[in-house]
Amino acid sequence: MGPVTVVIGEKGGTQPPAPRASWHLRANAIVVAWIALAIAAALSPGVLPAPRWLVIHVFLLGAVTTAIVIWSEHFAAALLRAGAPGRRWSITRLAALNAATVAVLYGVAAGPWPVAAAGAAAVVGVVVWHATALAGMLKRALPGPFRHVIGWYLAAAGALTVGGALGGLLAAHVGNGPMHERLHAAHAETNLFGWVALTVLGTLFTLWPTVLRTRLSPLTRRCSRLALRLAVAGLGLTLPGLLLGLRWVSVAGLTVYLAAAAVALTPVVETLRRRRPHTGAAWTLGAAVAWFGIALVTDLVLVATHSADDLPAALEPLLPLVLAGFAAQVLLGSLMHLLPAVLGGGPVRFKQNAALLERGWPYRLAAANLGVPLVALPVPERVGLLGWVLVLTPAVAFVALALTALVRARHPRGRVSPVPLGVVVGCLLTAAAVAVAVSGGAGPARLEVVPGVRRTVEVTLAAMRIRPAVISAPSGAVLTLRVTNADAQRHDLRLSTGDHTPMLGPGETAVVKLAPLAGTVDGSCTVAGHQAAGMTMRIVPAPAAASAEPAETGHAAMGRSGTQTSGTQTGDRGTTLDPGAPMSPGWKPYDAALKPAAGGKEHRVEIRVKETDLEVAPGVHQRMWTFDGSVPGPTLRGKVGDVFVVTFVNGGTIGHGIDFHAGAVAPDGPMRTIDPGQRLTYRFRADRAGAWLYHCSTMPMSLHIANGMYGAVVIDPPDLPTVDREFVLVQGELYLGRPDQDDLVTRILEGRPDGWMFNGTAAGYDHAHLTAKAGERVRVWVIAGGPASGTAFHVVGVPFDTVYKEGAYLLKRGDPGGAQVLDLAPAQGGFAELVFPEPGHYPFVDHTMPRAESGAHGIFAVSAP
Repeated sequence: MGPVTVVIGEKGGTQPPAPRASWHLRANAIVVAWIALAIAAALSPGVLPAPRWLVIHVFLLGAVTTAIVIWSEHFAAALLRAGAPGRRWSITRLAALNAATVAVLYGVAAGPWPVAAAGAAAVVGVVVWHATALAGMLKRALPGPFRHVIGWYLAAAGALTVGGALGGLLAAHVGNGPMHERLHAAHAETNLFGWVALTVLGTLFTLWPTVLRTRLSPLTRRCSRLALRLAVAGLGLTLPGLLLGLRWVSVAGLTVYLAAAAVALTPVVETLRRRRPHTGAAWTLGAAVAWFGIALVTDLVLVATHSADDLPAALEPLLPLVLAGFAAQVLLGSLMHLLPAVLGGGPVRFKQNAALLERGWPYRLAAANLGVPLVALPVPERVGLLGWVLVLTPAVAFVALALTALVRARHPRGRVSPVPLGVVVGCLLTAAAVAVAVSGGAGPARLEVVPGVRRTVEVTLAAMRIRPAVISAPSGAVLTLRVTNADAQRHDLRLSTGDHTPMLGPGETAVVKLAPLAGTVDGSCTVAGHQAAGMTMRIVPAPAAASAEPAETGHAAMGRSGTQTSGTQTGDRGTTLDPGAPMSPGWKPYDAALKPAAGGKEHRVEIRVKETDLEVAPGVHQRMWTFDGSVPGPTLRGKVGDVFVVTFVNGGTIGHGIDFHAGAVAPDGPMRTIDPGQRLTYRFRADRAGAWLYHCSTMPMSLHIANGMYGAVVIDPPDLPTVDREFVLVQGELYLGRPDQDDLVTRILEGRPDGWMFNGTAAGYDHAHLTAKAGERVRVWVIAGGPASGTAFHVVGVPFDTVYKEGAYLLKRGDPGGAQVLDLAPAQGGFAELVFPEPGHYPFVDHTMPRAESGAHGIFAVSAP
């Protein structure tokens, strides 16, 4: 079989490009424009990259999908030697696709969901139309050796039809909780490994030997047909497995799909044995294929080890592999090879454009492929930032080179004229969608609505504030509130009229239409503690605006005056503490015994948020937010220099985060709030010894800590002597009531707890004694969990002969002095050592006596040796 030649444009002569080539020039200019917009979205103000959803869809739905529609049609016409669809219809499809893409981006980012859903339906419609055109060419074509390639394009279109429909359901907010997560996972898998990957695999059968300038592999046709059957079967199993939560069905499907990929890439490997890559395009495509294999294996492992409900969060490391490693390099490598032919201008100009597009390709290739693992792996923020710089810089360089080549082709004699109007309009519309999505300013504190019948008001939820906080409108005005959550955690808005938004994730928007304004309307966020932290607003008739400031509570009031007046209301707690009452049958205390640090330098743990009913005092049960179902959470222990890799999973019903005081990391990424069902990886190295607190990092932190979200990390000082027994005690405050009660939040902010606890239960160790033997040396690690009070830890009957506080010894064994109290401020930690002289019962207390009498009390039961 001779070399494969794919006719993709005029390459002979010096005349201007033929009309068909001119059409491809304009079409590829749109692809380059989408790439530029994706880069702009990634570099937009705020976090790098910008909102993940936006970057992904500008690139995949804009650049990649547009390129697939353009080039699959062209390849089909060239391979089948059948007449291509009319140019007018091709232009119409492309225009409709880009308009639909803009609708999806705008609808999800800023507009009502029907706009996004309609855009998704339009994308599906265009792709079905495109597939129908390809099928028509296949039907008209004579039998030939390349018909098998078109089957891949048709299968890819079928996958996009399913994936786009799932995307429309997501845009319409169909499904809550687990069902939403399953839709999300199925949507991502179908589009990435169906629409994108099937198109690429089918194209590589002919594009790869063309780029290498060698013969088509004799294995091509047989491998293509077998691989396509396996790939369709694999996706057919994976999709229902994800939607129904049947993990092992999904694993079976992905295993079949992996086999399909191996078969499909067999001709690629066989071709490599005869001809090594020698151009930038070839090396870039080869790198993309390698990342595709890595991404596919990673996907299989993640699906096998996570439930469908947890999968979207677990797949986060996979996205950079697919986007930056696979899809981006396929797109750039293909354009490096194809654009010079499309640009035309004769052999000399072809060589010039090819040289231009491949300028500096070894450095661009190395930078991009060094950056991919840095943006995929859990690395420190600065390293991740370096990864994004390495990934985006080559893309920016390619866009600049491609634009230069496009301008040169449009104006071969140096004349300059405007860029085609369609490209300009498309770029402007998409830029507007980008700007809306990445904007999230706080907005004005007060808004005056001018007289009129109706008015739409933009309301922003961010930084524990609602902006505008006061809306003044004429009586009888009909207002529409467009409410956008511009924060990293979930919020909602509920009004005293009963109107409300759904719970909004980051970047989500909802619209609330109000009845004619007849009086003052108050509003707030209903997430526990957010109203007390300042998330309130008020809508008032215009004459009442002067006195309309919403009541300040919590941190807002304290920030203005520096103090807060104590109220007399105690709240509807329904119970009081009696430390002497018996514990309920079946109660088990927190195990205070501390085990030695595990061997090895790296410690991998999973900590999961659980909402758990716990007995917090004798006979008193309360729903607590916990780490792993206990208060405090699990104690981590290691040595100086050890690395902790913590997988944090939010199994609760509201957003939570986690903050480890023992590590030095930028808080932006690992301490962010994650939604229910999501997970993140928190990696830190313990460079300093001490007893460290960890706690929930979600605002208001005082509420989350007070409701049980704290724990201990013990890092041994170098050469720490051995002792007979070690215990860990974390002292915390106890507040009775539901977290959504305003009175409870007020008492937290005023520092009026109902009691104090060691290890999650007031007076718990009065009923389950800590045990030791006379003459044994005992080390007690103590941490003050707060949120507002510390401790003066004291053991009745025995002085301390060793005291270690906040990373330093205050008293060492063998010193002539002794200590009676280990005093710690909130969040501080340390340990004290003592030797019990004889059998007996030795109380331990917070020597701030009101706290001891309100639960900060326990007993060491010491037996004879």
